[in-house]
Amino acid sequence: MEKLKGDERRERILKKLKDSKRPIKGAELAKICGVSRQVIVGDITLLKAHGESIMATSSGYVHLGGEAPERPGARSRKVACTHTPDQTESELNLIVDAGASVRDVTVEHPVYGELNAAIMVNNRHDVGQFLARVQDTGSPFLLELTGGPHLHTITADSEEILDRAVQALREHGFLTDEA
Repeated sequence: MEKLKGDERRERILKKLKDSKRPIKGAELAKICGVSRQVIVGDITLLKAHGESIMATSSGYVHLGGEAPERPGARSRKVACTHTPDQTESELNLIVDAGASVRDVTVEHPVYGELNAAIMVNNRHDVGQFLARVQDTGSPFLLELTGGPHLHTITADSEEILDRAVQALREHGFLTDEA
C-alpha cells in the first residue's frame, strides 16, 4: 500500500476505526497506511489529543463513538472479584462460557487512584489471545497491584446471562461482592 502523509493517514485510520465492528491492531493499520506501528501509535495519540474517542484494547484499537462499544440492547454489570494471577484464565473463561463478555478491569491503586484497562474478551479464543499477549510481553495483571481485588464490567444480551456469569463466579469462589 502507498505510504500516506500525516493528516491523510490519520483520516484513513479514523475512518477504518469508525467503520470497523471489531478492534483493529496497530500492525494492521500500519500495513494499510504503509508506515511502522510506532507511527500509528503516534497518530492515535494525536487523534486522541484532538478529541477522538479511541481506546487501545488488548485486541487492538476501537473507536468508541462517544460510548463503550456494546451490542444494541446489551446489559452490563460490575462485579467485584478476587483471585491469584494464575486463576485469571479460569475466571475469564467462566464469564465467557456463561455467554457474557468482559469489557474491562478496574483496580484501586493507593497512589494513582482508579486504574481501568479495556480487556474486550467475548469467547475462549479472545481469552487465549489476551493471556498470550500478557505472557509474551511479561506484563503483570492489574490485580497484582492490589493483591487480587478488582472489578470487571461484564456485558451480555440479557440479565439472565449476567446472572449465570455471576453465579459461576460465586460457585468458584471468585466473586467478592457486586459493585
